[in-house]
Amino acid sequence: MAYFDAASTEPLHPRAREALVAALDAGWADPARLYGSARRARMLLEQAREEVAEVLGARPDELSFTTSGTQAIHLGVLGALAGRRRAGRRLVVSAVEHSSVLHAAGVHERDGGEVAAVGVGRTGMVDPAEFGAAVAAEGTALACLQSANHEVGTVQPVAEAAEACAAAGVPLLVDAAQTAGRLPVPAGWSVLTASAHKWGGPAGVGVLAVRKGTRWRSPLPEDDRERRRVPGFENVPAVVAAAAALRAMAAESAREGERLSALVDRIRSEVPRLVPDVEVIGDPVARVPHIVTFSCLYVEGEALLTELDRAGFAVSSGSSCTASTLRPSHVLEAMGVLTHGNVRVSLPRGASAADVDRFLALLPETVRRIREEAGVRS
Repeated sequence: MAYFDAASTEPLHPRAREALVAALDAGWADPARLYGSARRARMLLEQAREEVAEVLGARPDELSFTTSGTQAIHLGVLGALAGRRRAGRRLVVSAVEHSSVLHAAGVHERDGGEVAAVGVGRTGMVDPAEFGAAVAAEGTALACLQSANHEVGTVQPVAEAAEACAAAGVPLLVDAAQTAGRLPVPAGWSVLTASAHKWGGPAGVGVLAVRKGTRWRSPLPEDDRERRRVPGFENVPAVVAAAAALRAMAAESAREGERLSALVDRIRSEVPRLVPDVEVIGDPVARVPHIVTFSCLYVEGEALLTELDRAGFAVSSGSSCTASTLRPSHVLEAMGVLTHGNVRVSLPRGASAADVDRFLALLPETVRRIREEAGVRS
């Protein structure tokens, strides 16, 4: 099986595996206690915090570990809105944010708040001027903008958005799930979230960083763990493994990113040449190195994914958010592009050129066969 779904979850990095096994023996105790094994666990936890904070451009005391990237976003969004309640009830988001941001926005809206969604162009990028105008509106308490889109790979103009937020005195939450460990973290954020399994760490570890001076109040019952931001017992071995993976991915990012980007460029150029009636989606230049998305006219995305799976390729589709729903992707709809017959290829570290060549050789016949079964001849 050629695994081409790193945007969903990156395979566990070898450094993470090594660190996890070692920490299972050394970091199992309660880091909040005072005896020897607990002190060792606390030392490992704080060392991991320092390492993750360094890569993400945060201070260790600004960073807390959560149980997932989704929890980090929920706490980040709702906590910042709660901390800024006196400033206003208006939340600004891009129309292509991850569903976890939009779900938190829905909670805010049901609680009487206002949500303003800024649209995107056909490449999936927000217009900085439009985003800035939305942020400058009276009563804006928080703005959210992802570092890069999870479905099409387009990198967002976070630096320009951060300047507009700073001018308006509005904190900016940046969801860095698709870029942490792969690209430098953009400056100017007030709240930063990320997810360890996206960079080759274990699942079940997220990151929430809140800049000093940013007003934030937990929307959950208070707990003494993780600087009173995240309740519950810390999974020290998983956190240690997450830090090891992030450090390793960041060290490899320049070399591996260039290699994966060249493979993605090959897919971007070859798919429309080999397959009729295909639209390659996302910005061709301002993009993460490992994601390419395309849509095939007259093809159901789920049918195409099933056939590719049978042929030995694990890919995903933006035409549905999960395997259990057939609702079109809100990202593709916001971009105004073809939503059906959609395939997202996201290459993990170590993805081979031979597997990409095999994918490109197999795809045309697979699409032709599905179209023919549906009564469509290319």
